[in-house]
Amino acid sequence: MYSGNQLREMFLKFFEQKGHSVQPSASLIPKDDPTLLLTVAGMVPFKPYFMRQVEPPFPRAATSQKCVRTPDLESVGKTARHHTFFEMLGNFSFGDYFKKEAICWAWEYITEVLKLPTDKLWVTIYPEDEEARNFWIQEAGVNPGRIVQDPENFWAAGPVGPCGPCSEIYVDLGDTRGCGKEDCAIGCDCDRFLEIWNLVFMQYNRDEAGTLTPLPKQNIDTGMGLERIASVMQGVDSNFDTDLFMPIINKTAQIAGVTYKRDRKTDIALKVVADHTRSVCFMLADGIRPSSDGRGYVLRRILRRAVRYARLLGIEKPFLEQIFVVIRDHYAHWYTELKENENFIRNHLRLEEKNFQATLEQGTLLLLEKVKSLREEGQKELSGEDAFHLYETYGFPVELTEEMLLEEGISIDMESFKKASEEHRRLAKEQSRQMKAAVENTALLEKAKTLGPTRFVGYQELTADCAVEALFTDEGETDSAGEGEEVLCLLNLTPFYAESGGQVSDQGILTADKATARILELRKLPSGAVSHKILVQSGVLKKGDKVQAAVNKENRRAVAIHHSSTHLLHHALRKVIGEHVQQAGSLVSPDRLRFDFSHFSALTREEIPAVEDVVNGLIRADLPVGTGEININAARAKGAIALFGEKYGEIVRVVEMGDKSIELCGGTHVRRTGEIGLFKIISEGGIGAGLRRIEAVAGKESISYLRGIENELNEINILLKAQPQETAKKVQTIFQQMKDLEKEVQQLTAKLSKFEADSNLAKVLEVQGVKVLAARVQAPDMETLRQTADMLRDKLLEGVIVLGAIAEGKVNLVAMVHPAGLKGLHAGKIIKEVAAITGGGGGGRPDMAQAGGKDPSKLGEALDKVTAIISQFLG
Repeated sequence: MYSGNQLREMFLKFFEQKGHSVQPSASLIPKDDPTLLLTVAGMVPFKPYFMRQVEPPFPRAATSQKCVRTPDLESVGKTARHHTFFEMLGNFSFGDYFKKEAICWAWEYITEVLKLPTDKLWVTIYPEDEEARNFWIQEAGVNPGRIVQDPENFWAAGPVGPCGPCSEIYVDLGDTRGCGKEDCAIGCDCDRFLEIWNLVFMQYNRDEAGTLTPLPKQNIDTGMGLERIASVMQGVDSNFDTDLFMPIINKTAQIAGVTYKRDRKTDIALKVVADHTRSVCFMLADGIRPSSDGRGYVLRRILRRAVRYARLLGIEKPFLEQIFVVIRDHYAHWYTELKENENFIRNHLRLEEKNFQATLEQGTLLLLEKVKSLREEGQKELSGEDAFHLYETYGFPVELTEEMLLEEGISIDMESFKKASEEHRRLAKEQSRQMKAAVENTALLEKAKTLGPTRFVGYQELTADCAVEALFTDEGETDSAGEGEEVLCLLNLTPFYAESGGQVSDQGILTADKATARILELRKLPSGAVSHKILVQSGVLKKGDKVQAAVNKENRRAVAIHHSSTHLLHHALRKVIGEHVQQAGSLVSPDRLRFDFSHFSALTREEIPAVEDVVNGLIRADLPVGTGEININAARAKGAIALFGEKYGEIVRVVEMGDKSIELCGGTHVRRTGEIGLFKIISEGGIGAGLRRIEAVAGKESISYLRGIENELNEINILLKAQPQETAKKVQTIFQQMKDLEKEVQQLTAKLSKFEADSNLAKVLEVQGVKVLAARVQAPDMETLRQTADMLRDKLLEGVIVLGAIAEGKVNLVAMVHPAGLKGLHAGKIIKEVAAITGGGGGGRPDMAQAGGKDPSKLGEALDKVTAIISQFLG
């Protein structure tokens, strides 16, 4: 029996022997692909090669690719095969070999390496793919009777992009795994016939209109789920029973104090927790952070679903970190990011689990309110819409809601729940279809690929003599562009830095003999070429023109000052608040910098100036700033800090500032830290769970910022008639005067309220033997209104009090029944009726309630009707 780890290595070794370059798994964050939130298939990292946007560095490759898919989230745990995270084994050809080799090697691996019996194997083909059928029979030697046509054998990774017909290999797991029907065969919904390998013959590109266009070269993309083939080779009933999952399931069962394979509901919950925690840990390891949108929302939703199902198992305390340890121990030898980013993973698991516990408590309170309302209305069924609201907003699985309601003798309208769920899925799919890639100028991409990468000379020079190699409009390539036209331009070399790594693009001018153009935007294309979006300001710029490219020096210098400051800030944060700090993003512009970093609390009043002191100390030290390109392993050995979640090549650029800061960076910098001049933090705050953001200014901008503060302080001193050194003392004096005046106002308000109370007692009426006082009073807020009602209650001794006041354009209302339960009257019900007249609502206890209203003009009418409302309640 082969382990999952052995099967992964066997597959890659087999194809390495067939001349494939074995590549490490790409990140779960797709690179430069706006059509996908996550890496959903093995071929995703190779899309630029299939599309020939970039020339492949190798003709054939093999990988074990991390993938996450969530369309079938609800099926996880209920079936033998559905997962959110899975590993896809695959071999790929980029215009090298095609159907014949892919088919023969797949059959060789399955039958000769894994030694699966041929009488248990089936093959499916696309009905129109006669070529594949012939290769299966004539080259691989498959029995024609075991080849089945399937019109759904056409595969694509997303709504647009490479696609083509495919062939699938199935294994027959035997009668005991089937449904028992006489017509049970390939395509049956039962578990007997299991698809283990999909061979995609990538022949076409599908555009947004659905049109299929032949690819420049034919490609191969195959995918075999590691979890599936492990279940076959280990002879177990489901993927969850393989050694890829069992350590996680066993640990979860141990924490919960339950036993696997004793109860179906328990088994489902254990499988969901195992699948989801594995998915979450790998997503975190690739730098995905929980958030309220995008891939961060996908992560948060999966994590919360794991916690919810853990509650069904009886796990009430935080447990995810314990499961992570199992996942790390089982997978980190292959996926080292689980170990390298352990602190980051643990911190986010801990924080998300804690925050979700609070959310669950809110949802539970909401559910209890629903139960109370249903009982009062004599109902015994929760609507499907309400159940779905609990699921979507608070993360309650319908199973958890159902279990909690069962204890109250209440059921769920599952039919309407399914309809609400289906409608949500429909809208989500529609939204997914509308996700489109940024429209690229096809002619530009083809030309850029032909020309190759643009040589960047901007590290050394801010002016350069260049040649215009091509010009493009929206319609395609053009020979010239006149005054006022915006076009895309390719140069043979460039001094302009194209936006990357958080640093904004350079500004500048192109000057030809008979034309000038201003740089509007710079973009690095997949081929490495730089696209210059320009506005022709005078004359006519032509293809082939010799031009002088000049970078705006002041702008570049300001950007460099802020970029070098981010490196010093990163060092200072790690020194002041801890080595756990990791950069999570940045923006470097001429006028400011923004630095996002991992930390789980706000910086204190002491920490912010301490960070500034470290940065400014390094600036005053006037450290030399050096750059150089070295091997990635050598850079890591020197202690170079890399951007978390970023993938780097073999050769990297290192920026060193003395012996204090060393980072991997492709940006532009000052030559010595003293050139920065001054650094000042202007704000620090949270932008998400475990994520903080600092905004700061440096150089001239820091002087401008401090001068602005100085000017404001001067204006304040003029108003205060104070000298600069007296400002704080003068403000404290004013605050004390304000407090004294507020105290005096409160005393006068109390006297006025007492006077009002005495006069209002004369308005007491009697309704069926109950004293009733309904009056409008002066009260600036609800607290004062309640105090006035308390005063009247003490004087009235027994009866009903309803008071109203207008504050800030809204109605405030208070009702009191004293003693509680007087003749069956309920303050909350009384106030609800009164508030409704003013367009508001409220409620409360039998003895005291408060409410608000929207229409102040109706307050008098509402108070006039109090006696009638009480009379109605008295019957």
